[in-house]
Amino acid sequence: MRYRKSLLVLLLMLALLLTACGNAAAPAESAAEEIEQQENAYERLPDEPYEPVAYNLYPAPEGGYVGDVMPYVTDDGQLELYYLFDTDTNGQGYHPIYEYSTHDLCGYEDHGMVLNYGQMSDPDPALGTGCVMKDREGLYHLFYTGHNDTGNGGKGKECVMHASSTDRVSWVKDGEPLFYAPEGYSKDDFRDPEVFWVDADQCYWLLIAAHDELLGGVVVKYTSTDLKNWDFYGPIFAPMQQFMCECPDLFCIGDTWYLTYSWDCVTYYAMGDSMGGPFVAPKDNILDGKGTMEGNGFVFYAAKTAELDGKLYLCGWLGRAGVSGDSGIYQWAGSVMNHQLVQREDKTLGVKAPETFERYFTMDKIVPAVPLSDGVEVNGNNVTLSAEEDDYALADLGTRPATMTLECDVTLDEEGCAGFAFGGGDHDDSWTALCLDARRGELHYEGYEIDEIRRYDSAAYTRFDFSRSDTHHVKLVCENEIVVLYVDDVKALSSRITHSVNGLHIGLFAESSDAAFSNISMKIPG
Repeated sequence: MRYRKSLLVLLLMLALLLTACGNAAAPAESAAEEIEQQENAYERLPDEPYEPVAYNLYPAPEGGYVGDVMPYVTDDGQLELYYLFDTDTNGQGYHPIYEYSTHDLCGYEDHGMVLNYGQMSDPDPALGTGCVMKDREGLYHLFYTGHNDTGNGGKGKECVMHASSTDRVSWVKDGEPLFYAPEGYSKDDFRDPEVFWVDADQCYWLLIAAHDELLGGVVVKYTSTDLKNWDFYGPIFAPMQQFMCECPDLFCIGDTWYLTYSWDCVTYYAMGDSMGGPFVAPKDNILDGKGTMEGNGFVFYAAKTAELDGKLYLCGWLGRAGVSGDSGIYQWAGSVMNHQLVQREDKTLGVKAPETFERYFTMDKIVPAVPLSDGVEVNGNNVTLSAEEDDYALADLGTRPATMTLECDVTLDEEGCAGFAFGGGDHDDSWTALCLDARRGELHYEGYEIDEIRRYDSAAYTRFDFSRSDTHHVKLVCENEIVVLYVDDVKALSSRITHSVNGLHIGLFAESSDAAFSNISMKIPG
């Protein structure tokens, strides 16, 4: 865009010189004013003061990160998120279980550690995912994975373990494993127990992630009447695609049952007509982003469900950034990330921003918009952009508030690429692109500048079907570098965009296509 502007200025200067030759009476001041006006035609909005905020929506503990989450909802309507505490300096013992609690997902109380790992001589010098539940007599139970890399004398590295509590504050471990993997299953990959009461069977079910030597990753079922003695039932789900189906969770909406599970750095789901299956994964069974870097693409992972005030939430975590910022490469463990679940007309699932956020973001913020290129028209809170092939159109909305929501309707071509741009501040005039990319059928962000997005494959993305409509309702939720894009209550793309903080701007763009952003509104906390 700079080259087009420079050429335009040169042409204008030439025209003015020709005019001056033909009309010696034209004042030099008028020519200079016209040139200055043309040079300033696409000036961005000035920087505003910027201050980072506390992480009220997406917390992480001081000195550590949030790993796999185990949600529990109390009788008085509190959501407790038990999680594996991870650090950059894990020793021989690691992943104690810590706890957050919240009543509205807009502020969290940090309760610190609730269960520590054991000694190297124990089955659990490292703790793995499990669940918290209350039995029919009112006693609380924490089922979890014991992990010991020495192999526990040949029994296997992983086993199901148990602790109990009368108040969910002080927990007492049994000390000995409940059981190890049965014959025919990997002894080293047997984890993430999920336990719940089933009225129809008058017993407790325990679901666990296992690796069958023939089927690959499966979800296995056990049953018990006393939470101590367990009978093996076998697999209820075997997709024959993943090595493991970690962190399984089972829930029902209406007459449809859903099973969530995680692998490949992503959370999946499958559907069934009964709680015992069979479960079948829909064609697109990913609700948030997926990274392309094997082992380092944890966008939204290990999600389990919780029902709070009649709303169902998918509770997981957003990975922490890798060695390079804004690369779309996220490492294991990071920050709390919750999406509200939506059942669509065809009974597949979608996600949207938690409705409780509406009580947090209550103050309207004026959204100015100015063109930064040709092909931009601004009409109140509506912006239309038209970009020629291999070019882009860009509008500036000013300094991005540290925390905010932005909603609008986006209309784009069937092969269009448009979205939100970040950058353009006093100390950085480059712009990176968070894309609604119809030509690829994706939502994606990986720190590419707008004029580079065609040159590279997506690194952090989620598939999206743009053919359902020409116009899509979009909502951004931002808290410091965390930026979550929701589209049509169908998909989310959670990102860490460091190229949006410290006074940098937010903008709108279209690349090699036309796009319209209408009914733009922005809110910040009141």
